[in-house]
Amino acid sequence: MTAYSILDLAPVPAGSDVGQALRNTVDLAVHAEAAGFTRYWLAEHHNMPGIASAATSVVIGAVAAATKTIRVGAGGVMLPNHAPLVIAEQFGTLSALYPGRIDLGLGRAPGTDQLTARALRRTLQGDVDGFPQDVMELMHWFQPAQEGQRIAAYPGEGQDVKVWILGSSTYGAQLAAHMGLPYAFASHFAPGEMMRAADIYRQTFRPSEHLEKPHLMLGYNAFVADTDEEARLLFTSVQQAFVNLRLNKAGKLPAPQVGYYERLDGTAKAVVDSALSCAAVGSVETVRSTIADFVARTGADELMITSQIWDPAARVRSLQLLAEAVGLKA
Repeated sequence: MTAYSILDLAPVPAGSDVGQALRNTVDLAVHAEAAGFTRYWLAEHHNMPGIASAATSVVIGAVAAATKTIRVGAGGVMLPNHAPLVIAEQFGTLSALYPGRIDLGLGRAPGTDQLTARALRRTLQGDVDGFPQDVMELMHWFQPAQEGQRIAAYPGEGQDVKVWILGSSTYGAQLAAHMGLPYAFASHFAPGEMMRAADIYRQTFRPSEHLEKPHLMLGYNAFVADTDEEARLLFTSVQQAFVNLRLNKAGKLPAPQVGYYERLDGTAKAVVDSALSCAAVGSVETVRSTIADFVARTGADELMITSQIWDPAARVRSLQLLAEAVGLKA
């Protein structure tokens, strides 16, 4: 049976600010828990005025503090930006505070541009090429400390932090399969190699102490409203955001625009259609059918659903209607 979870970039709507965006995130997480979603993840991005989740572990702590049962985690932490020991300490702390609820999704992209990546790391030497070794080092820090061990993660050692591999290409699929870890593919914005990555992950998966059989999560966009027309209007905010990003004009999440998609030129439409092809937009009935077809086609074990909606109230409403559409509540 497919599980359903929420990915939140803590979007900063045009006309609002970071503080309100973070309060919106906490509020949405409370509603996600009440609606029966499995987990709530935050994503690490930097130098993006429309995304408030750069300090990902801090936001995870705020969400976990406001909820009681839903799993909370990173989707993901961009590991090349950090020393593995630092991430082990951060997520070990979260696990100690909220035992049995913390997930750690790991990506090898910088989550930003190269100039900002250099500012984060102070150097770009050994960045993505060392990702597998960094993952293994990080997982080592979560093992119980041994007698005589000179360096240990306190907190971190012995903590039950669930590690995932994230990716938007076949690289992550191969690594997750090799290490016997769950795998999340970023099909919500980069669906091109989704099916190939899914096949590689399933066919080459090696059972491990962490996972007996493959667990494939796929990113997915969902915009749900009382009518198809209203949902399509909500969808124009993320369409604008993607076009702006391709034009190097990233900013806060734009307000919806009637007729926006229809006014785009052919190139811009192609960008939107390609990046956002994994999406369900419409009423409960429309979204129910669209998601069911996607799950049947991909066999996903879990969908990680994101909904970048400008109006916080409409975003909460979309989540509640989504829960109805996928059968999480009557």
